[in-house]
Amino acid sequence: MIVLESFKVALRALQANLLRSFLTMLGVIVGVASVVSMVAFAAGAQRQISEQIKTLGANVLMIEPPRNSRGAGQTGRGAVSRLTEEDAEAIAANIAQIALTAPALRGNVLAVHKNRNTWTTVNGTTSSYFAIREWPLKHGRYFSQQEQSGAGKVAVLGQLTAEQLFGDTDPIGQVIRVLSVPFEVIGVLSEKGTSGWGRAQDQVVFVPIRTAKQRLIGSSNAVHRNSVEYILAKAVSSSAVPVAEKRMTALLRQRHRIGSGAASDFLVSDPASMMAAENAVKRALGWLLSGIASVSLIVGGIGIMNIMLVSVTERTREIGLRIAIGASPGHVQLQFLMEAVLLCVFGGAIGLAIGASAAVLVGQLAGWPVFLSPLSVIGGVAVSAVVGLIFGYFPARKASKMDPVAALKFE
Repeated sequence: MIVLESFKVALRALQANLLRSFLTMLGVIVGVASVVSMVAFAAGAQRQISEQIKTLGANVLMIEPPRNSRGAGQTGRGAVSRLTEEDAEAIAANIAQIALTAPALRGNVLAVHKNRNTWTTVNGTTSSYFAIREWPLKHGRYFSQQEQSGAGKVAVLGQLTAEQLFGDTDPIGQVIRVLSVPFEVIGVLSEKGTSGWGRAQDQVVFVPIRTAKQRLIGSSNAVHRNSVEYILAKAVSSSAVPVAEKRMTALLRQRHRIGSGAASDFLVSDPASMMAAENAVKRALGWLLSGIASVSLIVGGIGIMNIMLVSVTERTREIGLRIAIGASPGHVQLQFLMEAVLLCVFGGAIGLAIGASAAVLVGQLAGWPVFLSPLSVIGGVAVSAVVGLIFGYFPARKASKMDPVAALKFE
């Protein structure tokens, strides 16, 4: 009952000076709006990276040529590759921590079906690639062993490529042409989305690796006919990844006859770890920006404390009268504390609406990922209330400690 009465009195006091109340809330409004928008952008970036990590598949390692290696016999990524299909087989056979390997090479090509065409990535690989990437089919099937060993002219399409070439028509059993070579479509993959490096993963055509070498990409892009652009490997568990990485490095250096003092002609990387590190950086940056934005909350809290002190001075006689007719110091303190909290909560609610709207608008215009969690919404209002309690305590305590006789005589 006392709390409800204090709420009503505090509300009336704020309504009596609407303009001053609004100006007092501005600091809190700006602070909450800034924090909410920064948290929304940081959370959106983190969720996007987390989703992209999932699309890579679990415990995946990539072996590729060093990025600064250039010269004759370049692969599609601009680096000389000495990796071979035999390297992939040796890794799978000799390293217990590796469950599967898939050699691959790729290039950009024009795929055609009747009067439709699209530029896409052709990826020559084995059916193990799909198991490593955990990439299920939407329709159809993967390559058979006979199609892989016999350089079969079959293709598995990414979902985007299938839509661009066939629209709503079922592509299974249809024929597409890649560099004038006919391929029967035997499967369509489920959607993967964009990778962490901006690559449209569904804009792709998969063919058996020997078919790609003999009919599409050929051996002109490699050091010799068994060269591949990169090798994907899947570790048996997340804990096995570091050991597998070390053992693959040792095995490949031995196979490539690289001396102890020479640099490796390949690079073993963990794409998921790289993206997780990027996620950690973005999360830290988000918290840093939120911390900077929260300075506005402190400034707003100081402004509220200042106005509340002014209000206590202006209402000295009222305070003395309340105490004289029986109000306890606790009741007086509660009333002024309630006013400070209401100022901050109202300011926080307005700031929350502004910050959320700004985040969504900027996200749509700039194409940035945004995520507003219920926790951030509740937290924004809760932080505002805490600011009111902290910065309203001193003025409220000052009011409760007044001597009623001196207060009644105040001019």
